[in-house]
Amino acid sequence: MQTALMSQRRAGVLLHITSLPGPHAFGDISKHAYDFIDQLSATGFSVWQILPLGPTHEDLCPYQSLSAHAGNPQLINLEWLAEKGWLKSDEVSVDIENDRNVRLNCIERAFYCFKVLNNNEQLIKFNEFIEANNYWLESYALYVVLRQEFENNSWVHWPQGYRDLDDNLLNEFKLSHREKIEAILFQQYIFFEQWAELKTYANENGILIIGDMPIFVSHDSADVWANRKYFSVGLDGNAKYVAGVPPDYFSEFGQRWGNPHYQWDEIKRDEFSWWVERIQTQAKLYDAIRIDHFRGLVQYWEIPASEENAINGRWVDAPGRELLQKLNQCFPEFSLIAEDLGTITPDVIKLRDEFSLPGMLILQFAFSGDSDNPYLPVNHTKNSVVYTATHDNDTTVSWYESLSAETKQYISECLGFSSLAMPWVLIKAAFDSVANVAIIPMQDLLSLGKEQRMNTPGTTQGNWQWRLTDGQYSDEVVSKVAPMLVNSGRAFSVEDYVSTHVMQPNSNL
Repeated sequence: MQTALMSQRRAGVLLHITSLPGPHAFGDISKHAYDFIDQLSATGFSVWQILPLGPTHEDLCPYQSLSAHAGNPQLINLEWLAEKGWLKSDEVSVDIENDRNVRLNCIERAFYCFKVLNNNEQLIKFNEFIEANNYWLESYALYVVLRQEFENNSWVHWPQGYRDLDDNLLNEFKLSHREKIEAILFQQYIFFEQWAELKTYANENGILIIGDMPIFVSHDSADVWANRKYFSVGLDGNAKYVAGVPPDYFSEFGQRWGNPHYQWDEIKRDEFSWWVERIQTQAKLYDAIRIDHFRGLVQYWEIPASEENAINGRWVDAPGRELLQKLNQCFPEFSLIAEDLGTITPDVIKLRDEFSLPGMLILQFAFSGDSDNPYLPVNHTKNSVVYTATHDNDTTVSWYESLSAETKQYISECLGFSSLAMPWVLIKAAFDSVANVAIIPMQDLLSLGKEQRMNTPGTTQGNWQWRLTDGQYSDEVVSKVAPMLVNSGRAFSVEDYVSTHVMQPNSNL
């Protein structure tokens, strides 16, 4: 299941699109995204890794989305709508405090203008988009409007008929709310149009986009509501068993994530069609995806929903091999990356290697003192993606400051004493690794400290909000990174890409 991503040595940057600069509350699919692609390409990078793009709940966590398929309407570029003539320029205002509502109101006004203009070519594209994505789109749009109708409560708390998908009630609701449902369809059409343009631009400039796919699905999502037989929920909609991980060195009580588990027997009975459709959508958005918590495809930690923490769970086998066989048949040219972090057993490694999936190597985890630590550079393998850190880790500067003098000495011995300061010592180690792909979080490229991390696992406040500022990814940073990419054999140019890959017409929609 490998494509261009692992075909040669390359390097990239981890930066979620919401972290891009811009006038609004969060980065979006604006000129700043295109400028960032230009900066990556000019530096010699050839990969941009982002976090999940789905619509988030109020906590902004991209790993607990309202949909496994939909794009976040908060990422839609309003200026693009004005260029299309669907918004007036003076309607594209900036109101940081009310950005979410302002953006949605602008998109709704654009939809009404879109209908009034009645452009035949655009209407055909809109209807083709609806038809091509009908396996998830219409149920998602209905779910969003119902959720709005019931004060944004989870579907579990809706009136019983709506909760349990009563056909008569839902058909009546569709008729009486047809325009609102169409407006949500339009949101998604616009998101996928804008993203397709951005991805095409990235690919034409030699940049591959790695996305991120949570293995589990949020309980409060269109997917669980509309496909209940595939999830471990009762007749009242409440979860029976939820996902998480058991207690370990880092957590006395383990982690209780709360996602309902899959009913794998039902999914297998339908020949994994739900998963095939999920990857079908991901393949429209990315050149490769990282499967979060890959070990859950071998065994998953099943916690009774009544338990407050993850202690009283159990390991349950999952049909990962059969699933990957099916995905390999359906998507032979699409790259998957296994997030194989944490407590990884031999059967997880066996499954990863059977399908030649690259795993992840985190340098911050390398210096435990064990010579067989797989994250130590001397133990790296080519079919891997090496990181200084991930979005869940502290910045490398802050991590290093927290270490003991003995550990700092050990790092120097392992990597060789260097005149470089942190984080550049670790960045150089990533670039020099035999791993085919090296990814550096933007915070490390900018030598940022503790207050600049993206997420602190186990907390719910202050996450997912870090922003890059205009000019922060400066010529000074580029001048430092570019020679390191050349010296490590990872520098890439657009000419390299065009000469080694036949650019395919974009068929995302």
